[in-house]
Amino acid sequence: MKPARRLLKMLSALVLILLGSCHSCNHRPPPRTPAPEPGLSDPYAALREEMVRDQIEARGINDPKVLKAMRTVPRQEFIPEAGRSRAYGDHPVPIGYGQTISQPYIVAFMTEALKLKGQEKVLEIGTGSGYQAAILAEIVPEVYSIEILCELLKFGRQNLDRLGYQRVITRCADGYQGWPEHAPFDAIMVTAAPDHVPQPLMDQLKVGGRLILPVGAFFQELLLITKTEKGIAKHSLLPVRFVPMTGEAERKN
Repeated sequence: MKPARRLLKMLSALVLILLGSCHSCNHRPPPRTPAPEPGLSDPYAALREEMVRDQIEARGINDPKVLKAMRTVPRQEFIPEAGRSRAYGDHPVPIGYGQTISQPYIVAFMTEALKLKGQEKVLEIGTGSGYQAAILAEIVPEVYSIEILCELLKFGRQNLDRLGYQRVITRCADGYQGWPEHAPFDAIMVTAAPDHVPQPLMDQLKVGGRLILPVGAFFQELLLITKTEKGIAKHSLLPVRFVPMTGEAERKN
């Protein structure tokens, strides 16, 4: 009996060893916790929705494409850290180099005025921090943007790349001359104020295209110009206050 009991104990020990080995071999790390969906952890999401509802929709902006873009683009990401608490206020916000990011309503108003369908090629003059270019890129496939302040353009380019807007093409240059290599454009937006309409921009606008820009020195008006087969149709939309357009626009005074 003793040899049999000894053999039984040995077999039992062997079974325990094998079970332990199998447990180690079959062990898998616990499944990864899924990353939160975009927007769920965004502390600014509620402010962005409030901005669209109270500042934009309430003032008559109703183009679904524009409203979606304004709800999608994280405005705070285009503002230096020190000013982000003011990102969704009803006012412009400084972005450095004497420049500002426009009031949310003005961004939406100017974008809607271009009546973009979704297939256009758009030129923006005045990249700034990149916010307006990002709004446009949510609507159309081709956005070209020019900034005269190269250091500011670096900030704007970094913002656009970080947020996935690599298809926005940027250039440091004087926007007065436009971007003839990529002309003609279906729409052109100018986010700094010359005291007259730059002729090179009119030349680079397609027939049927729209140009929106602020014009004036201290007192400025927002103009919408449509290029037709017979010439141009010009409409004054509302009084505005933009930073002045620098470079050649100043020398043409």
